[in-house]
Amino acid sequence: MSPKNPKKKKTMTKMLLLAWILLSVPVLGLEPDLYWPQWRGRDGQGVSNETSLPWQWGPEKNVIWKVRVEGQGHSSPVVWGDRIFVTTDVEGPLVPGAGAPIHMENGEEFLHPDSGGADRSHRLSVLALDRTSGAVVWKKDVHEGTVFDNRHKQGSYAAPTPVADGDRVYAFFESQGVHAFDFDGTLLWSKSLGPIGSMGMGPGTSPVLFEGLLILQCDEDMGEKSFLVALDKLTGHEVWRRPRPVQSSWATPIVVGGPGGPELVTSGFEWVLAYDPRSGEELWRAKGVLSNAIPSPVAGDGFAILSAGYPDKRVFAVELGHRGDLTGSGAILWQYDKGTAYVASPIRYGDYLYLMNDKGIVTCLEAETGKVVYEGGRVPVPATFMASFVAAEGKLFLTSEDGDTFVIAAGPQHRILATNSVGEKVTASPAISQGSFFIRGAEHLFRIGL
Repeated sequence: MSPKNPKKKKTMTKMLLLAWILLSVPVLGLEPDLYWPQWRGRDGQGVSNETSLPWQWGPEKNVIWKVRVEGQGHSSPVVWGDRIFVTTDVEGPLVPGAGAPIHMENGEEFLHPDSGGADRSHRLSVLALDRTSGAVVWKKDVHEGTVFDNRHKQGSYAAPTPVADGDRVYAFFESQGVHAFDFDGTLLWSKSLGPIGSMGMGPGTSPVLFEGLLILQCDEDMGEKSFLVALDKLTGHEVWRRPRPVQSSWATPIVVGGPGGPELVTSGFEWVLAYDPRSGEELWRAKGVLSNAIPSPVAGDGFAILSAGYPDKRVFAVELGHRGDLTGSGAILWQYDKGTAYVASPIRYGDYLYLMNDKGIVTCLEAETGKVVYEGGRVPVPATFMASFVAAEGKLFLTSEDGDTFVIAAGPQHRILATNSVGEKVTASPAISQGSFFIRGAEHLFRIGL
């Protein structure tokens, strides 16, 4: 299925979106293209407009510094000015009597065979590092003790990426609360959102800032208590809350400009939904990804793209600006049912949408039509992936769990330009800021630069 927009409508939509983006810059307080303030960068899309970035590195090449980070974390680093922020989880000893709640699925108890962690103590922390030297400027513990629910054995309670606004950094640890610090490390506020069950798979969705609001997607268990909430970023006070008819998900929402104003686009198993980020009012919904909602949406040119990779593979595009239930309507522009990953998010870069599966096999589609440009683009060595794409300077960067970053030429032909290694396991997605890549490994944070 292809878009039905006439050319005139498409041009007008692009003009409205550009106007919304330009108006948003002073509200967000961002210096364009310099900082990486949240999950997948400035607009949550994984794309940087920076130039003069390194595209070749190794343990002894173009590594400006590497710093050991105690504990585990799948959260990406975020960068603002001379500060880098990461979160971490240091697992402690077994705690007698501690454990996860009972989860129910279809009337029966559910315990995933790879679920664990709630029977131990955990120290959850936020760290600020100096961009120039990598030195730890401050470290603040926000929780020490048992946690509410299990997480996947490959997961971490420090999975959500923090978000920064130039004055404050906000870290979300799901059932263990959301915490706001100033850039000097002073705790400004902490708030509990209550217990949030994740079927024993742990947290994943990252916080999003919009104007004066901190927005959190809190989908839990089979969906009876799922909700979306917006907090006043200065005080932590609740501004609005909306229940959501979806089960546990781990995707981070995005705010994108629509023809009628900004839309907060969220993924989900049963439904994908868009909301007015200012009020929480539901704008539209469509049949969901019908699989674990882990990859984050991407968007551009008046439509959003949502995907999932397990148990079924599915990616589809939804035209923005509509209202009501869009299932089966012309607002669903196209659908493609292969090529997606369990965890890693796709990327929209230029005219193309790039997908990869769990082994790094890349598919390129025309973003507007879903037409296949190429399939089966392979990395040069066997690999598995949890980190999502990032893109800059006409290149795609895919980082495997082995710590190898494969540099691929963007465009209609699949070409490997370089293979770079940091020499340790990587599950977090890279950040790009001020001429450098920041890659979080299992033990170290690396700054890669020329």
